[in-house]
Amino acid sequence: MPNASSPPGSGPEFDYAKALGQKTDDLYSPKGLAVNRYFNRPLAGLIVRGLYKTRVTPNQVTLGAFVLGMAGAYFFYRGQAWSSALGGALAQLSSIVDCADGMLARARGRSSEYGAALDLLLDRINEFFLLAGAVLGYYASSGRLGMLILGLLATALFFLLTTLFYLIKNVRHDTQKGEAAENRAWLMALLCVFGVLNRIDLGIYVLAGAMAVGNLGLVVIFFRLRPRHPAGAPPPP
Repeated sequence: MPNASSPPGSGPEFDYAKALGQKTDDLYSPKGLAVNRYFNRPLAGLIVRGLYKTRVTPNQVTLGAFVLGMAGAYFFYRGQAWSSALGGALAQLSSIVDCADGMLARARGRSSEYGAALDLLLDRINEFFLLAGAVLGYYASSGRLGMLILGLLATALFFLLTTLFYLIKNVRHDTQKGEAAENRAWLMALLCVFGVLNRIDLGIYVLAGAMAVGNLGLVVIFFRLRPRHPAGAPPPP
């Protein structure tokens, strides 16, 4: 993942396979409809190819994705048809650039734990402001209190899903990184589609339903992880 250091503008040619270098599917991503694998990463690869021999660092790319996402949140908050469309486009562009930071770090062989943590931190902040901006902007333009409540609930459920996801990874002692990337890609794609269509209300319904099902699924998975013990033996503490 991203690292603050940068190589000089010389060295081996960009290797796309090396830049991918991580698992891109996860628990909820349809195998044939992976947004990152088939859309975001190929486009991010073009960005990385252009940056590979420059002094632009992966962390700078991470910050660029963050700025794009925050700009998208602002335009969502404006609550107008044109601003929602622009907000959706910026959310999707942020998602593409967000793929490029880790790809650039792996292509250069300069991944770092700090860069990975920075990426996660800014991703969560971006997601919060994008969702809040979309929900509040729609409420400001429509005055529909019920949609405001449902939108805030859907936002809360999204972050609950993220919390449960990483809790289960911890229980499994799973150190694989990048597993939540496709889920985030789907969220950005959803914001883009419904923002461009100026139907944030439909996006809220879809998000709320998907997050309710997703959270229920993770709770079921958690309880299925309960360790088994031989018959007659005392249960583990």
